[in-house]
Amino acid sequence: MDVGTTIGALALPCPVLAASGTAGHGAELAAYGDLAALGAVVVKSLAAEPWTGNPAPRVHGTAGGAAMLNSVGLQGPGVEAWVADELPALQATGARVVVSLWGRSVGDFRKAAELVAAAPDGIAAVEVNLSCPNLDGGRHLFAQSPSDSADVIGEVVDALGGGRPVWAKLTAVTASIVEVAGAAAEAGAAAVTCINTLLGLGIDVERRSYVLGSGPAGGGLSGPAIHPVAVRAVHDVHRALPDLAVIGVGGVVSGVDAVELLLAGASAVQVGTATFADPRACWRVADELRSWCMEHGVASVRELIGAVHGR
Repeated sequence: MDVGTTIGALALPCPVLAASGTAGHGAELAAYGDLAALGAVVVKSLAAEPWTGNPAPRVHGTAGGAAMLNSVGLQGPGVEAWVADELPALQATGARVVVSLWGRSVGDFRKAAELVAAAPDGIAAVEVNLSCPNLDGGRHLFAQSPSDSADVIGEVVDALGGGRPVWAKLTAVTASIVEVAGAAAEAGAAAVTCINTLLGLGIDVERRSYVLGSGPAGGGLSGPAIHPVAVRAVHDVHRALPDLAVIGVGGVVSGVDAVELLLAGASAVQVGTATFADPRACWRVADELRSWCMEHGVASVRELIGAVHGR
């Protein structure tokens, strides 16, 4: 069967991607499978400059294992160091590389994009992290505002000079994710990624203190518990903007989860938190998706995209 898909003009051999923040900055997951067999590897978000991230503890499991809180805080080496030290090994695996960028201001995003523009060929796309909730307690959620999102995307697209497609990573913590997605598309985004982690907080009732080192700022909630939120976001964006490519992410732990997002309107899915429990999760989900399609007489995953809408 045909498992190929496209995100805008970018053709991918597989609709399953490794999500940013959970696949490392380079080829860390290569020990567990063939990275070239995945649609792409989205590296952990990078700023123009190095950043140490948030204080420990940074990760906390929720009751029942249905979700995880994290407050890593976008720790990273900066774009220049990543290009020199991490990108070559990742490219050597044959993976399609998507670099994720973050910043505290529009200017920060532009500076990071300019450094990517100067990087060697081999970066397939740029995902713009407009929506990380564990940076300064979520005060830099550009994706809560259509105009702020458009400003950032416009600057990144301009800085890249059209050389690489831009994806806007959005949050469900907004008045209207559809409006934000539309604004990002008008500013030049070739696709939107829905969704990022959700704002959450954990308290240790025995110690009467916060479970994460970020304290009252809390962290990002991810895992199966947020999957229905991701499905709703993908569904609503695709229904309103059927010509805009959508990448679904949020609680994907099985092939059926991936099918659900595809039916809602995603052209591809990302696997994130599941890799902490199972480093081979991306490949397993891809295999399960392929098996599901074969069992249900689906000749191409493209048949599934947006099918719940009758498209």
